Amino acid sequence: MGMVADYGDEHIRTLDWKEHIRRRPGMYIGKLGDGTSADDGIYILIKEVLDNSVDEYMMGFGKSIDITIADDKTVTVRDYGRGVPLGKLVDVASKMNTGAKYDSKAFKKSVGLNGVGIKAVNALSDAFLIRSVRDGEARSVRFEKGNEIADVSESGVGEKNGTMVSFHADESVFGSYDFHMEYVESMVRNYTYLNAGLTIRVNGQAFVSKNGLLDLLQENLGEEPLYPPVHLSGEDIEVVITHGHGYGETYYSFVNGQHTTQGGTHQTAFREGIAKTIKEFYKKDYDAADVRTSVIAAISVKVEEPMFESQTKTKLGSKEMGPNGPTVRNFIVDFLKTELDNFLHKHPETADILQKKIQENEKERKAISGIQKKAREMAKKVSLNNKKLRDCRIHLTDKNDRAEESMIFITEGNSASGSITKSRDVNTQAVFSLRGKPLNCFGLTKKIVYENEEFNLLQAALNIEEDMDNLRYNKIVVATDADVDGMHIRLLLMTFFLQFFPEVIRSGHLYILQTPLFRVRNRRETRYCYSEEERQRAVDQLGPNPEITRFKGLGEISADEFKEFIGENMRLDKVRLTKEDPVADLLEFYMGKNSMERQGFIIGNLRIEADYVDNLI
Repeated sequence: MGMVADYGDEHIRTLDWKEHIRRRPGMYIGKLGDGTSADDGIYILIKEVLDNSVDEYMMGFGKSIDITIADDKTVTVRDYGRGVPLGKLVDVASKMNTGAKYDSKAFKKSVGLNGVGIKAVNALSDAFLIRSVRDGEARSVRFEKGNEIADVSESGVGEKNGTMVSFHADESVFGSYDFHMEYVESMVRNYTYLNAGLTIRVNGQAFVSKNGLLDLLQENLGEEPLYPPVHLSGEDIEVVITHGHGYGETYYSFVNGQHTTQGGTHQTAFREGIAKTIKEFYKKDYDAADVRTSVIAAISVKVEEPMFESQTKTKLGSKEMGPNGPTVRNFIVDFLKTELDNFLHKHPETADILQKKIQENEKERKAISGIQKKAREMAKKVSLNNKKLRDCRIHLTDKNDRAEESMIFITEGNSASGSITKSRDVNTQAVFSLRGKPLNCFGLTKKIVYENEEFNLLQAALNIEEDMDNLRYNKIVVATDADVDGMHIRLLLMTFFLQFFPEVIRSGHLYILQTPLFRVRNRRETRYCYSEEERQRAVDQLGPNPEITRFKGLGEISADEFKEFIGENMRLDKVRLTKEDPVADLLEFYMGKNSMERQGFIIGNLRIEADYVDNLI
């Protein structure tokens, strides 16, 4: 037997902490990305540093934090808290499992739970500096890729106490990247909503919130709510609740200042508590769905030693509040039972509006229940043999490391579906094929979702009929041709989601796939170009007379080539909804009766670049 017989210590190799982080960055910061998506690693790095400064503010130290992002992509975060103890500066930045967060007395309810965050930033930066100032004494330590290269102490400095961290994310790990300031600002806004009174300056621009979560809701309402938002706070909990006019339910949920975009035990308890309290208040056994349809709400809780389901902390898994306290669920349900009930007793005008809304929801639900039953049966039969859906193996609901990579492409026509189906990753990428243009559902009631076979199968494939808790794919990607017809299909699909499932958009799951408009190649190299500028650059760089192909539709791109555009280099535009985009007006313009105006707008905006989605949403 020619095998190695002795298996001793020398065969076991322990990766040093920084090597481990650099080899497996995904375990620490989710995905790498190039900055075009809000959850890309470069933003998680800023977050990890910022969390420590915000924790200081939560403990009562420092009223403001300064963030600067320089042209060379160096990020600096300076707080005015106590400053890291000078003797611990090196440990905090480079020793795994050291940090004050383990000692519950120093940081009762912090996000930066395990002291890994800042070490990950250090290991993934080609330049990292941490500097602490405490009562005239200062110490600065510099690192490169996690290796310490300088350590300087000073005394008699005139700076305010606090900690400064400066880093440059390593392009040899992240590849080429850019910070999109709107994502940084959106993250910073969330921090200010959760910490009323904290000022965070980004490149000099100050963000501050006086009314906490109430400001968050009002900033994000795409419509006038039915009644003024109900704002309730208690120790370790703050909630805001109102109802809008549309379908679906929308929640913004946070734990210890962390935006839990995928919800978790606290959000489930919040939904349950709202329905339970309201039903008991009216002493009527309303269906929970009728109570919650059109709800727009936010919740923030502080939990000791929260258990998150991943290092990126997007979903809370904790059942317990603390070693002896009530469960998270009981804590939230009990709070609503007391506070929301009191509020409704004191504000009969709000209670009346709310009851009318619930009765309307009930009436509509009953009107479609018969047709719904038939549609469900049909969807069940079809799901065993859903010709429209070519599913993938891993879904968002699975306990799998790659669950968050799951996505579904909604595409039209056999040739496009064929190319995507052949070139997709069958583990994480599903394809749903439309037959021609979907129905324009503007102004129609939810009944149409069940009457229209395609819409019914689509909601069944996504599994969003009841709520968003069991959404099967993290990204829903509209993949249509870059021509007038393709754009119209996009609008029809956006109308479907805006009208019936706005929470898909509000919680950031809907995307548009950008596909290249040109291929430019010579004998040595092939470049794919997404805009006229990129084409021009490629022509200039590839030398005389390269071959240029203009892609008119997805079907023209061969399956082998398609791999390029839905793999690592995939470019996606997220469809977003903000206060500036009143849903009703948008829908009226794009999908209402003014078809000549709209057609003129579409054709006028169908520039050769692929970024025209920004003009739509």
